[in-house]
Amino acid sequence: MKKQTNKQEKKTEKVVGTFENDSNNKRKLKARGKVFEGKVTKKFPKRVVIEFDRMVYSRKYERYFKAKTKIHARLPNQIAEEINLGDLIKVQECRPLSKIIHFVVIKKLKGAEEKWKQIKYFQSQKFMEVNFNESN
Repeated sequence: MKKQTNKQEKKTEKVVGTFENDSNNKRKLKARGKVFEGKVTKKFPKRVVIEFDRMVYSRKYERYFKAKTKIHARLPNQIAEEINLGDLIKVQECRPLSKIIHFVVIKKLKGAEEKWKQIKYFQSQKFMEVNFNESN
């Protein structure tokens, strides 16, 4: 006889923060499910819109093409000040909060200003190479 093992996977749920509804009852908002990373395209007082690229296969043309996906996510009060337009953030699925909001912001991965610093550094290095090559 074979032993039957009963495997129960424990699903980990992250408690993101408190969610205040109209009756001023504080409820904990649990994040579970899919995780996405994207760039903030719009920011509202309690939500953000992120956008990210994905590859989609077309059977007709037998090729892959890029498609953009927009997701609306809840912006918790704890991290609302540190997230701005152009930032790279991580969102995770949660229970439906409204008609379009089914995700919540977990954390900020990279700021928009960090990207500009890298671009300026790269441009200055390229400028130095061009001047060095012209002088020789």
